[in-house]
Amino acid sequence: MVDKKTETKNIEREYVVPLRHKFQLVPRYKKTTKAVKTLKEFLVKHMKIRDKDLNKIKLDKSVNEYLWARGIRNPPSKVKVRAIKDGEFVKVELVELPTKIKFKKLREEKLENSAKEIAKKKKSEKPAEEKPEDTDKNNDGVEDKREIEEKKEAVVEAGQEMEKAAEIKEKHTTKVKSPKQEKNSQVGYNKSSRGH
Repeated sequence: MVDKKTETKNIEREYVVPLRHKFQLVPRYKKTTKAVKTLKEFLVKHMKIRDKDLNKIKLDKSVNEYLWARGIRNPPSKVKVRAIKDGEFVKVELVELPTKIKFKKLREEKLENSAKEIAKKKKSEKPAEEKPEDTDKNNDGVEDKREIEEKKEAVVEAGQEMEKAAEIKEKHTTKVKSPKQEKNSQVGYNKSSRGH
């Protein structure tokens, strides 16, 4: 016997969500934000999310871009979306992608695929080239530890020289405070109070 509560169904529905009526009531600088919230509230109601939690509505990147395409002051008056309820979460995506968003999505997929190919090539090349730098260079069977130690010493010396140069530069750039400035810094004078 299967409980109705534990049984998860994937419900898929398409809606044309009216947004204008709600975002007309807010100031111009909040219109698209209100449109996003209105879309989520509509889907919470119609997809029957019991606790009315807006965080359970997950908007696809394309939906977000479609709503924000004309800026914060001029969102679209309605949007046609496909809502897919998977367990307690609802995924929302556009039914018909506008051409700009479609091409942008294709470009991103192309970049992602090329990045994966490059990563595969690097992985395949890595075992062939895998040769640590601190191994034997003259092929006599003994690692060149002396060279490694010399490199470490050179790095330490360079660091010390840089610290000395920074100290000298700091020494020459510090300003001498006037007696009045020293007195104010010791007393804890607050400039905003002007001594009152």
